Amino acid sequence: MSSERIVVGLDVGTTKVCTLVGEVGTGGAVRIIGIGIEPAQGMHKGTVVDVALATEAVRASKRQAERTSGYEIGRAFVSIAGKHINSINSQGVAGLNPNRGVVSAEDVERALEAARAVNLQHNREVLHVIPRSFTLDGQEGIHNPVGLHAYRLEVEAHIITAGSSSLRNLEKCVNDAGLGVDRFVLNPLASAEVALTDAERESGVVVVDIGGGTTDLAVFIEGTVWHTAVIEVGGSHITNDVAHVLHLPTAEAERIKIDDGNALPEEINPDDILTVQPFGEDLPTQILRYDLARIIEARVEEIFSMVTQELKRSGYDGLLPAGVVLTGGTAGLRNIRHSASRVMNLPARVAEPDNITGLTDRIMNPAYATAVGLLRFGNRVDAPGARGSSGGSRRPKREGPPVGKIITDFLGRLLPD
Repeated sequence: MSSERIVVGLDVGTTKVCTLVGEVGTGGAVRIIGIGIEPAQGMHKGTVVDVALATEAVRASKRQAERTSGYEIGRAFVSIAGKHINSINSQGVAGLNPNRGVVSAEDVERALEAARAVNLQHNREVLHVIPRSFTLDGQEGIHNPVGLHAYRLEVEAHIITAGSSSLRNLEKCVNDAGLGVDRFVLNPLASAEVALTDAERESGVVVVDIGGGTTDLAVFIEGTVWHTAVIEVGGSHITNDVAHVLHLPTAEAERIKIDDGNALPEEINPDDILTVQPFGEDLPTQILRYDLARIIEARVEEIFSMVTQELKRSGYDGLLPAGVVLTGGTAGLRNIRHSASRVMNLPARVAEPDNITGLTDRIMNPAYATAVGLLRFGNRVDAPGARGSSGGSRRPKREGPPVGKIITDFLGRLLPD
């Protein structure tokens, strides 16, 4: 279809690197035409700790996606997370031209630029400037001011910043692997593109993306982002707990967590047993599946307790009638939504990518919500890699823009035509 765009998403996580090539239609339908999944290397809690290893993982993922899609990939929308992510709220004001009489998109841009002019430490950069609400001549609660009559425009914006060194280290890995960066996108914002309904965004909901090294969250109220945060605990901590308590190699602990793990011990027959291969044993031994679940339950409850504390700190914990939507690889644990609902005292559900076709066998689970969300995000914004076949093409590759220019605004998402 002529209305479709070729978009490339690159999700660089603590445990895996996923490159997707997709054809995205105007209604958000995605057809996956290329996929490359590799174990992550050189990453710790969402940040690069070994450039050479991380670069090789990205390069291998890119090559897989190129082979399956038949395209040479030159650019991508890239996910980002890690403890270096911070957020603040800011206000901006723009005077309007009295001769024109109505608010234009340029006026909104000027107000957002004013909001963005916050005092940052020299080692921090702006990732996203997200308008929360507008005020026109003292009238509050306006979501889309374009076309309305006014003399003074004010905006309240949510500013998400990243550590410059972490940002540039990730950019270097991506560039060295042969890719330019269209935009960096915070993980839960990308996941929200496929995880949330419009009704949830309007009512009040929190996306909790539980990755390998971190748990990233984004609060949506009245259709826009009100709060974001990164918590330094994730699925790898569950695996480490299992390995430590049961004296198992990490790979064996990860296997039984995925295959037999459960966040709700009371649902398990106390006599169920598992066969595992522990350290220091020549032959496999047996453990109770109930014991495994107790280990998992303790860490999962800690994660949701930390999310609850962050929501209370933000002040938005009482404004989430739509509850919790879980994404990320750890969201695939059996009964994890019941644990989330119990600990946070909110309705909870696990989101999976939907409205996608093509090469979907490996990505129809919450671990790939961010990767698919990057494709939809890329289709919404005006970036070189999001139009025609410049994101993935058989033409020569192009260099990516400097990181200082990679500032994502959400006008295309929050201010509909």
